[in-house]
Amino acid sequence: MTDVTDPVLEAYALAHTTPPDDLLMALAEETRATLEGPQMMVGALEGRFLEILVYALRPMWVLEIGTFSGYSSISMAAGLPPGGRVTTCELNPVHVAAARAHIARSPFADRIEVIEGAALDSIDALGGPFDFVFIDADKTNYLAYYEAILPKLAPHGLIAADNTLWSGRVVDDTDQSDDTRAIRAFNDAVVRDPRVVCVQATVRDGVTLIRPAPSTVSGVG
Repeated sequence: MTDVTDPVLEAYALAHTTPPDDLLMALAEETRATLEGPQMMVGALEGRFLEILVYALRPMWVLEIGTFSGYSSISMAAGLPPGGRVTTCELNPVHVAAARAHIARSPFADRIEVIEGAALDSIDALGGPFDFVFIDADKTNYLAYYEAILPKLAPHGLIAADNTLWSGRVVDDTDQSDDTRAIRAFNDAVVRDPRVVCVQATVRDGVTLIRPAPSTVSGVG
């Protein structure tokens, strides 16, 4: 993954963001040393971004699609209100084992549940409603995850979808790979969906924030 922001500006933003604690720094180092595709980890800037979103929203139930090594799960758990919890779904058993080990060493082990298996099956089995949802998994299923989650989103809930600028490949007409086409299709579907209001932010590789449209939530402006 190549971040879409100028690397100098990205470094400046990171330097002006509260750094991760020792646990997350060790987690990141271990992820880079032991797991394939360490660029999938959200990292310090986006991890802190997610924590502050959760802190502001005060969700009681956070759902994450795509755990990887647990960095984002722990980051979001740090922003939870009392009684809040994170349920995170991961298909890859190697990632599940790594995430569970890291979460067990964190102060939030009793607030994070890792569910192993296909995320669509897990979403179907979970009742909801979800107050905050972070989608960061296989790109070809983004639309399917979105459609499965939206009916279970709380009236004042929020979805954050990661990698929606896809290293800038979304605007490269020569790139017709399955992942790129899937992200384009997701982006186009969300912005045209009258059920929601969205904003695409240029945080790292693009994060799209999505909430229910005012017409679907009484009293929301």
